[in-house]
Amino acid sequence: MIKAVIFDIDGTLVDSVDLHAQAWKEAFKHFGKDVPYEQVRHQIGKGGDQLMPVFLTREELEEFGDELEEYRSKIFKRDSLPRVRAFPKVRELFQKIKQDGKRIALASSAKEDELKVYKKIAQIEDLVEEETSADDADKSKPHPDIFKAALERLDDIKPREAIAVGDTPYDAEAAGKTGIRTIGLLCGGFPEDELSAAGCTAIFDDPADLLARYNESPLAQL
Repeated sequence: MIKAVIFDIDGTLVDSVDLHAQAWKEAFKHFGKDVPYEQVRHQIGKGGDQLMPVFLTREELEEFGDELEEYRSKIFKRDSLPRVRAFPKVRELFQKIKQDGKRIALASSAKEDELKVYKKIAQIEDLVEEETSADDADKSKPHPDIFKAALERLDDIKPREAIAVGDTPYDAEAAGKTGIRTIGLLCGGFPEDELSAAGCTAIFDDPADLLARYNESPLAQL
C-alpha cells in the first residue's frame, strides 16, 4: 500500500520549465556559449551540476562554471520567479492525498530558497510534511540522492511504500534507482514515450487530471 507521495515541483506543480530554460540560455550566452533553447529545455529537471556538463567542457566548468550558475540563479530570481504560476488543482490534489491518509514530501532539483517560494505559489505550505532540494544532495537528478534524502526524512517509509510524481525522465530515473515507482505528468513538456521509457508506470496530463482520475491512479491502488 502506498503510504507516501514524493513530488517533484518544477514542471510538475508549477509552470516554470520554459522560464528556467530561458534563464539558462541567457546565462550561457553571457559566458560566450550560444546554446539552442530547445536543447537547454530538454535538460531542465536536472540540477546545475548535471545540466552544465552537457554544454560545457571540463575546462570551462572549472574556469567559470560556478560563476555561470550563480549568474543564472540571479537572473531567474529577478526576471522569472515572479512570473511562475501553479498548475490548476495542486492544492486540491494535495488535500485529497492527505485525506487519503498518505504523507507528502517534495524532492526537487531546485535550490532551497526557490523551493520555499514555490510552496507559497502553489499554496501547499501547510500540506507538505518533508522536503529535499539540491542543497540536500551531492548530485542532483537523474542521480538518486534527492529521493534517498526524502525517504530518510520520511523515516519509516520503505521505497515500495512510496510513489514519486514528476514531469521529466530524470525524475523517473532518479526515483527508480531508489526503488520508487513514478507517475509521470505531461505538463512539463516531455513527451509520453520518453516518460514511459524512463520508467513511469502511469502518465497523466497534469495535477488536475491526476486529481480527476485519482481512484484509477496508482495512488489509490492497494
